[in-house]
Amino acid sequence: MTKEQQTLAAKSIFLILGILLIAANLRGPITSVAPLLDSIRSSLDLTATQAGLLTTLPLLAFALMSPLSSKIGHRIGLERALMAALVLILVGIIVRALGSTSSLLFGTFVIGAGIAIANVLLPSLLKRDFPTKVATLTAVYVLTMGIGSAISSALAVPMSNLAEHLSLSFMPGWAFALVSVILFPIVSILFWLPQMRERTSPEKNTSRLDSHSYVWRSPLAWQLTFFLGLNSFVTYIIIGWLPSMLMDAGYSEVEAGFNAGLLQLATALPAIALIPIMGKLKNQSLLAFGTALIALTGILGLLLLPQFATVWVLVFGFGGGAGFIVGLSCISHRTHHTHQAAALSGMAQCVGYLLAATGPILIGSVHDTTGSWRLPLILCAISCVLCSVCGFLAGRDRIIEHKPSVTVKLADAGLV
Repeated sequence: MTKEQQTLAAKSIFLILGILLIAANLRGPITSVAPLLDSIRSSLDLTATQAGLLTTLPLLAFALMSPLSSKIGHRIGLERALMAALVLILVGIIVRALGSTSSLLFGTFVIGAGIAIANVLLPSLLKRDFPTKVATLTAVYVLTMGIGSAISSALAVPMSNLAEHLSLSFMPGWAFALVSVILFPIVSILFWLPQMRERTSPEKNTSRLDSHSYVWRSPLAWQLTFFLGLNSFVTYIIIGWLPSMLMDAGYSEVEAGFNAGLLQLATALPAIALIPIMGKLKNQSLLAFGTALIALTGILGLLLLPQFATVWVLVFGFGGGAGFIVGLSCISHRTHHTHQAAALSGMAQCVGYLLAATGPILIGSVHDTTGSWRLPLILCAISCVLCSVCGFLAGRDRIIEHKPSVTVKLADAGLV
């Protein structure tokens, strides 16, 4: 290997490390809240609606920022946009830990905005720099997201207990635990600094919102959108409320936090098996249907046999994570070309995240009204059934067809 080849190899390795470090930031700052939710509610006297906002606000940020992320990337370049995403996550973590309800909510939204930008632009970076290794690196990238999230969730309660043990007076224990994840963006920013010399635009197939596209009139597009949306709806409910469910079932805070970490790891594991084979399957109906049923099994287990919660958490996490990967794969399988895929992806992200954003608040309100997690889990189970139906329909070997509107046809005929 020549010196020039060694230099290129070293740059590629450093770039991959930077990408994986960014990936480690894309779930942990959000999921680390769930194990601390009861402490936060008690400290700030939050209502169920306010507590649900801690999970909902990032989803709203995803829905709002996903269509804009591509434009940001085009304006300032991929590398600088990803650095901006890391800075937003860093600032959001700091603001969130200031100790007031307003700073907690505002910081959470800022974190969500940073994550949304990175979520949209990182796949484009992989396609540009590693076009022959996209599937492999995507699997590793998704797994890294899960590992980072699992670590953040599992350590949330121990870090809060450490703050109380040290008798820290300048911030509550939950705020110390939330700010402790700041190490992830700091290290990521340091690793990403060398990339700031570059300034490249996103690939043309980067997700963007096409609000006037014929895609929005396609039944197949709506079937896929609802499959991804219902999958996210249930997943973010469980992410947000699982620790509270388990503690109400008799588990300790530490045990609940540990299971929340396992959930995050379980959602990432399907990437290792599914991503390499997804491109070879033309029909994903049974696979999409099956992933929703696996998630349903986990929900029913939590409802009927909560004493085996760890098993059901792993089952649900695997089903939910697999469903998300299958849904993303279907976007490319159901479209003719990259521009159509971008329109469908923008639609699915916008509507899907808006649907998912209603989940944590709705379920929190239902729980406060009934005083039990039974009805919330039944609603999650019904959502999984609907998700399985949408998945079966969306997974059929069909392509979204471009059917011009009546106005376009008249214009082509010279009548308007």
